[in-house]
Amino acid sequence: MGALAFTPELSGAVAHAQSSVPPDYPFRLGVASGDPLPDSVVLWTRLATDPFAPAGGMRPGVVPVRWQIAPDENFRSVTAQGVELATEFDGWSVHVDAAGLEPGREYFYRFLVGPHASTVGRTKTAPAVGKPLPKLDFAWASCQKWEDGYFGAYKDLAASDLDVVFFLGDYIYEYAIKDEGARKGQPRPDAANRETMVLGDYRDRYAMYKADENLAAAHASAPWISTFDDHEVDNNWASQISQDDDDPREFLLRRADAFKAWWENTPVRGNLRPKGPDMSVYRRFSFGDLVDFSVLDTRQYRSDQAHGDGQHAQDSETADPSRTITGPEQEKWILDGFDSPSTWNFLAHQTVISDLAQGLEGDRKVGMDPWSGYEASRHRILDGARDRGVTNVASIVGDIHRTIVSELRRDYQDQVSPVVGVEIATTSIASGKDGADVDSAGAAIVAASPHVQYGNARRGYLRASLTPNEWRSEVRVLDAVSTPGAAVRTAQTVTVPSGRPEIQLS
Repeated sequence: MGALAFTPELSGAVAHAQSSVPPDYPFRLGVASGDPLPDSVVLWTRLATDPFAPAGGMRPGVVPVRWQIAPDENFRSVTAQGVELATEFDGWSVHVDAAGLEPGREYFYRFLVGPHASTVGRTKTAPAVGKPLPKLDFAWASCQKWEDGYFGAYKDLAASDLDVVFFLGDYIYEYAIKDEGARKGQPRPDAANRETMVLGDYRDRYAMYKADENLAAAHASAPWISTFDDHEVDNNWASQISQDDDDPREFLLRRADAFKAWWENTPVRGNLRPKGPDMSVYRRFSFGDLVDFSVLDTRQYRSDQAHGDGQHAQDSETADPSRTITGPEQEKWILDGFDSPSTWNFLAHQTVISDLAQGLEGDRKVGMDPWSGYEASRHRILDGARDRGVTNVASIVGDIHRTIVSELRRDYQDQVSPVVGVEIATTSIASGKDGADVDSAGAAIVAASPHVQYGNARRGYLRASLTPNEWRSEVRVLDAVSTPGAAVRTAQTVTVPSGRPEIQLS
């Protein structure tokens, strides 16, 4: 069942529904669930009576929030319930670890404050670890720059009856927002007029994004597993280094505020709560005997980008074995995950492992921010998978505002380097405006990167079905995000057979 079937505030005449709710209705940012385990799932909401007012229109204080989870959307039989306190300190967010649930089971949940009831959300627990699982339906998305377009892809995602959704970074953008483009004249908080630098600004930016009805519907439709990339803090930041090389002490204060706001607005467990500027978010999820997803953090522990970032030829600096995109502790954790008995082993993370080269021969250049600027990290991870005999290595990423389907190789200038897996990068939800099926950058990448088998620069997301025999993905795109209501279509279907890292297009 799709989420729109049971979320009346987010379907039909949205404007009428919004105008009919009382002014003190506290659930205008919707509900979400996330990080599913076989016996538990996180339930999330954040109270706000006005998403476009400072602090979401909430007054200082403590608000008791009741929660319920049940196997039916009418809550005839409540499986678990309780009360959590929403406080000003946590931005009036609530993170409930609903435990004692049955594995591989669909549930419905809601929150209540006084006379007000939230939208009803749908969620699912993960199947028991090691139990045979015939199929997993999932999606992944990234990069939803609010001012660049409407989030129509999420309406399609919400109706897709998915088991789980992966969000792989750039949930918000930190830049000041000009009153122009697709969303010109739409309500926005005062903080939208400046770059986000402090906790209140980050909180207001999340509230503005979450007021989008299609994003809220997608959150209510299935559990999400989320990580962050750069724009949740600052463009292309690396460890303690900001884009503009600010004083590291000042940047860490900003990072602490950004991490706090990310945690408050994401359906993750309480144990991910940041400790100042530090937050441990890399974690692993297993679904039966079918697949392990290792969710990475390629920002917090990385070396600074080589050559001052941008596009550059690979050389001794990009190949330096002392440089890392994951940090040594996370790198070991990734390699240990390859020892799993699951049929498939996925890396779910921020940006491409593959080289996306442009230019030929002496003019060949690659990005310094993705793994192409950290060649030794790529070698260690892919060599580790090979040495452990892993045959179904897959990488799902975002960041690049285009769909790219490519072969995973340890080296991309060595044409005899073996293919060890397949990587699919999803395009953006809205970032980059409408885009095109083929643009100049995409054509240049294909010309200089023979390992790239498909590209598309429209906006959208990836929807997939995984079985013991194959990984089948649909490239779902919109011809326009500059106007609401554009249709969503499948631009390409990509199939990867089990045991053979081959890309089949149809």
